[in-house]
Amino acid sequence: MQLPPTVTERAFERLAEIGAGDQGQALRVAVEGGGCSGFQYDIKLDAPAEDDLVLEGKGEKVVVDSVSLPFLTGATIDFTEELIGARFTIDNPNATSACGCGTSFSM
Repeated sequence: MQLPPTVTERAFERLAEIGAGDQGQALRVAVEGGGCSGFQYDIKLDAPAEDDLVLEGKGEKVVVDSVSLPFLTGATIDFTEELIGARFTIDNPNATSACGCGTSFSM
């Protein structure tokens, strides 16, 4: 059995600050072909679709489509704030390598 991705409390808190749920939106995390390492993450606010995996917390939702789900098995979706900026991040145990910016990876 594959472990679904998990979402940290900090990521749900940031979504609540943004007010995504109040606007009927969720954080969509998808994997697409491309980037400097073969695959790249596409992270955006979007309306949930019928076939999405929905992860809920603090009244907010994170959704993953069925095509991206196998690439995100066991991954952790988080929100980080650093001197260079703030962003949602993905710690993906399936990635064998990643680019420096963290948005592209290979398996």
